[in-house]
Amino acid sequence: MQLNKPSSFKELSSNNYLFNEESAKLYGEYIDKTLNYIQQFLSQRKFYKGDNIDEIKKNKIKARLQHISQTHSIDNVLEELNELYIKNAVSFHNPNYVAHLNCPITLPSIVAELLATSINTAIETWDQSNVATFIEQEVIKWICSEYNFNESADGVFTSGGTQSNFMGLLLARDHYAYKNLGINIKQNGWSDDVSKFRIFCSEKSHFSIKKNAGLLGLGFDAVIPVKVDNTMRMDLFELALEIEKVKKEGNIPIAVVATLGTTDYGSFDPLEEITTLAKQNGMWLHVDGAYGGCFVLTETHNHYFKAIEKADSVTVDFHKTLFQPVSCSAFLVKDKQHLQYVSYYADYLNPLESKDEERPDLIEKSMQTTRRFDALKVWLTLKTLGTKTIASYLESVHFIIKNVYENVKLNNAFEIAHVPALSTLVFRYKHKDVLDDIVHNEINLHIKNTLYKSGKASVASTKLNGVTYLKFTLLNPKNTVENLLNIVKMIEKEGVAYESQLKTA
Repeated sequence: MQLNKPSSFKELSSNNYLFNEESAKLYGEYIDKTLNYIQQFLSQRKFYKGDNIDEIKKNKIKARLQHISQTHSIDNVLEELNELYIKNAVSFHNPNYVAHLNCPITLPSIVAELLATSINTAIETWDQSNVATFIEQEVIKWICSEYNFNESADGVFTSGGTQSNFMGLLLARDHYAYKNLGINIKQNGWSDDVSKFRIFCSEKSHFSIKKNAGLLGLGFDAVIPVKVDNTMRMDLFELALEIEKVKKEGNIPIAVVATLGTTDYGSFDPLEEITTLAKQNGMWLHVDGAYGGCFVLTETHNHYFKAIEKADSVTVDFHKTLFQPVSCSAFLVKDKQHLQYVSYYADYLNPLESKDEERPDLIEKSMQTTRRFDALKVWLTLKTLGTKTIASYLESVHFIIKNVYENVKLNNAFEIAHVPALSTLVFRYKHKDVLDDIVHNEINLHIKNTLYKSGKASVASTKLNGVTYLKFTLLNPKNTVENLLNIVKMIEKEGVAYESQLKTA
């Protein structure tokens, strides 16, 4: 086989699209052109262009990668992308978007994204990341200090709450097996005793607890859902009952997951009491603070974090309540020695004999190998805005949703599921003359889908005791009580209109 003669450096430079000193001017032009489209996106009044099935089908075809053997003008491709993606993107910063845990993002974090992406630092080993390693370590040290962890604590950035919760359960499983049964799962694999392991969490906890138990080989049935009280918090009496029940069945309680900010209700499990019960039974305590974890910065919510320094591991998502671009999450441990359960030394990457405390390799505590420099977003945001500004944002969204709650509960057209503890409100449209919940479920799903497809507003839905409810998830401090009450009026209007259709059908 005859190989083509490689082009000279000069020939490559004449058509250079790779990021380097020669393409710096072209890079600037690309950024300027892209900025124009971003500004157009920000000027859109609707949170979403609107949902049309014919257009969706056309966009599926437009997204195909065709005619890619040759280069094309960035102007033409950006315009194509604008029509396909940018104009159809959901605007999480729009005040009429209150569906999911998507937050508006800080300007410093966007600058950090540009820097981290352009320089393209890989954070896993010192020889790739250099000083970026120290920045991630400092951010981890900062959030650990907010939870009153001492110098034995450590952590690592992850892709999100699901991965962080996975690490929490993995460490709980492997540590219990090694400490109590002398089983080294990482080295030797499975044991019959491990199949008896049981994990306890609120019935309102995140689905990733059960999902991760399955991925870890424990099985969905290893997760024991604990009933909640009327404030949607884990019921301590029920937890104690479930632990004793598991023991009587011959199974082994190894861990409790306490949720600080449930996805649907924003409820905080009683952490101090759960901690006492977990330690009395020799169980690992994992705290899922993906949603509520950053509220430790506030005066309104920091009392929920009492005893968190006794937790064995913690999940916190900065891309939810620290106003960071996705993804940006962290997994923390009280004792850094426990991270040995995910460590591995590869000869080509981080050989054990090259271990250097002055030049640490972060891969030793990470599930991932290649990782982006996500910590820079948090570092630059903290350095620029400060924690008091961020706390004020969080207190604002809590204040707004509490005020909306006080207004909605006076409206007889609605039934409210809970008193907001964080920044979510779960409620449903319910006409007094309609008794059938099946009809109400149909009406509320219709309201949600109609508002979304029209681009007027995006609200979420969930189920409580098999009944469909609507949900406001507020993470935008620039939103207002008046705007949210206007969405409530939209909901009521759509509900009345749909009822009329049912009566005439």
